[in-house]
Amino acid sequence: MTETTTLPDIVSQDEWQIARDALLAEEKELTRAADAVAAQRRRLPMVRFDAGYEFEGPQGRVSLLDLFEGRRQLIVYHFMFAPGQEAGCPGCSFLVDNIGHLAHLHARDTTLSVVAPATLPEIERYKERMGWTVPWVSTRDGFNADCGIDGGFGVSVFLREGDDVFRTYFTTARGGDQLVGTLRYLDLTPLGRQEAWEESSRGTDGPGHWWKRHDEY
Repeated sequence: MTETTTLPDIVSQDEWQIARDALLAEEKELTRAADAVAAQRRRLPMVRFDAGYEFEGPQGRVSLLDLFEGRRQLIVYHFMFAPGQEAGCPGCSFLVDNIGHLAHLHARDTTLSVVAPATLPEIERYKERMGWTVPWVSTRDGFNADCGIDGGFGVSVFLREGDDVFRTYFTTARGGDQLVGTLRYLDLTPLGRQEAWEESSRGTDGPGHWWKRHDEY
């Protein structure tokens, strides 16, 4: 944040309530619009996907079908972490830090797994450093490339019908913002994310440029 950041006006309680009520109407409109987009997302056509991709996990070799853990839906986070690197991507680490308790996803027949090209020992060392327990496997057989991942990150969603697997959704870039609760909290505050794009005099950082691994701040 720069010293020139413009702070909100100071007003009376009545004036604040009027402004708050006006914003609430816009927030409700945005919520309804987001609900409509979510409905379109659910209706996206799906494509059959090879269920036999192999990954290396703590229990040995597993297939894409195995990653479902018997549930119908699977969310895969493609983490930027290449073999030979000491640590994973700071932005991806920021996102994984924001993953909640997986029991809530499991209650809706949904599994979440992180995948990365790094070797399993490298992944396990990094997970221990970060204090993570989220399921994570190593992939190096073309799975990421076939998902449109070329050294970057992204989120893929799959649906299982018996032993048939279908890919239903993919997002990357700022599409990942929707998975980061920290950003949702900051968006409630008067200083926001303190990134330059938000508005003039709001900061100098680009989107995500301030993110670090949580033990490096």
